Amino acid sequence: MITGIKGIRLRRATAVAVTSGALLATGALTAAPAQAVTTPSIVAKGGFVMNNANSSTLYGKAADTRRSTGSTTKIMTAKVVLAQSNLNLDAKVTIQKAYSDYVVKNNASQAHLIVGDKVTVRQLLYGLMLPSGCDAAYALADKFGSGSTRAARVKSFIGKMNTAAKNLGLKNTHFDSFDGIGNGSNYSTPRDLTKIASSAMKNSTFRTIVKTKSYTAKTITKTGSTRTMNPWKNTNGLLSSYSGTIGVKTGSGPEAKYCLVFAATRNGKTVIGTVLASSSITQREADAKKLLNYGFARLG
Repeated sequence: MITGIKGIRLRRATAVAVTSGALLATGALTAAPAQAVTTPSIVAKGGFVMNNANSSTLYGKAADTRRSTGSTTKIMTAKVVLAQSNLNLDAKVTIQKAYSDYVVKNNASQAHLIVGDKVTVRQLLYGLMLPSGCDAAYALADKFGSGSTRAARVKSFIGKMNTAAKNLGLKNTHFDSFDGIGNGSNYSTPRDLTKIASSAMKNSTFRTIVKTKSYTAKTITKTGSTRTMNPWKNTNGLLSSYSGTIGVKTGSGPEAKYCLVFAATRNGKTVIGTVLASSSITQREADAKKLLNYGFARLG
């Protein structure tokens, strides 16, 4: 017979062991449930993320609130160009003084295109999407709009942008510019912009361009010689800082603040989304990374 403190401890241990055994036998002890994925908090005033495979929503914050979009507008600019029938990406466009004057007047981001140079449509698309060239956007709108004057062609091109938005079923998007430098009525939402980007990403040329970190264009000068442009650097910092990033476009402006439409692929799954009106370049990227991480966690 065991007596004293040791005996009490032994009897207690035996009782616990018996009880635990009984619980295990009846299945009363089960594994703890998997911890739920915590919804992230972002600084951006609006955000949206979806599964690119089936457009199912993974995250939303003021997802349908209309906001200024800055240069993320250029996603639609590129989409409209790439949708043109019988498009020749190697067709040459002569750079006009009007394009240069426009970016100077508006202190706008530019590809530093040289007046008189002949630049291919493909090169203009790189100049549009990497350094966010408003001069490249103007050249493309002038090239692919219809009309006898430049103003008419630009108006026609912007009309094509709005038609494309309507064809995607978007209710909260309207364009009044080809580059995001709006005239008071250029807006979209995180959800709509994500849908525009998802649609644009179906085009292989678009996908190739928006995942390119740097591109050097060789243009033809007035005299017929070749000019090697300074390399155009992609303004999307996620391409260098977030594994699996495949696009798509930055945007900023006094009203738009800091915007980013982003997409990444991991383990065969693609998450695509948008943040609008973040507080800085660094913050919009931090917001996007949070939402990408959350999106992938949701997809498992």
